[in-house]
Amino acid sequence: MQVAGHGEKVLTARFAAALDALWPGLTDNADLKLGLAVSGGPDSLALLLLAHEALPGRVAAATVDHGLRAESAVEAAMVAQVCAGVGVEHAMLPVTVAEGNVQSQARAARYAALSEWAGPAGLAALATAHHADDQAETLLLRLNRGSGVAGLAGVRARGLVPGTKLALLRPLLGFRRAELADVVSAAGIEAASDPSNEDDRFDRARLRKDIAEADWLDVPAIAASASHLADADVALDWAAQREWAECVIRAPMGLTYRPQAPRAVALRVIARIVRELGGEEPRGGAVARVFESLLARETCSIGDLVARVTPAGWNFSKAPARRT
Repeated sequence: MQVAGHGEKVLTARFAAALDALWPGLTDNADLKLGLAVSGGPDSLALLLLAHEALPGRVAAATVDHGLRAESAVEAAMVAQVCAGVGVEHAMLPVTVAEGNVQSQARAARYAALSEWAGPAGLAALATAHHADDQAETLLLRLNRGSGVAGLAGVRARGLVPGTKLALLRPLLGFRRAELADVVSAAGIEAASDPSNEDDRFDRARLRKDIAEADWLDVPAIAASASHLADADVALDWAAQREWAECVIRAPMGLTYRPQAPRAVALRVIARIVRELGGEEPRGGAVARVFESLLARETCSIGDLVARVTPAGWNFSKAPARRT
């Protein structure tokens, strides 16, 4: 079971080049082994096939079973069968998803399980199957919701698995969904399908259909814009850290901030102040309202904090407990 068809060598070469761009020398270093997150969908199965071709004998795959869908165990077993067919090690990783935001909690559980698997398996990095269409869809959806730079930033081609020092690679960001599906089809594999991808009740499903019909859209270019916004997001974080170090001081009743940076940076500093004083991650709109109120020299609140203008700067402190 291999990548088949007339474009086999071209696709494998593209994939190997993408890997080397993310981690120079990875494909030539026989001591480095790559882990793959493979769910059973066409994108991740294409990742499996391409990685196996580019790094024969140097990849291992894992499937996380979140237990959220009845079909998940069957899909994990299918991935195990495909891996056995190409001679790739495979692990099934069952997880329990905590209550709360299901997508967020599932993502946290998934990466925790994958990082725990990677260590004993001797993996140098973990690769996921995010591709150009994923980037473009996310950017367009968030543009439609008025998101700021942090929301518009696409996933980065290389980073770290959350909470670890394990390298996280996304070598398929230069690939389209359709060509990845063709890789799987050419190999004679039937990928798992998620019914939600065709359900018009979901914004992403409707957008996906619209993009497919809009042949004038340049999806790789949109994905590149998402990558540029990710760079801008990192730059704003760097500036916010410097602003924090230079302009935020401890006060007897909380923290005081004397803003010097532009609005985009100041908003990030205010959000950090809220977190530092024990608040939950604030919404961007709430932070923006606090910024505008303080500019107008108005006392305001965010969560259980009170923000007011003082001679020393903008002071943030816990609101006094209410008497009953």
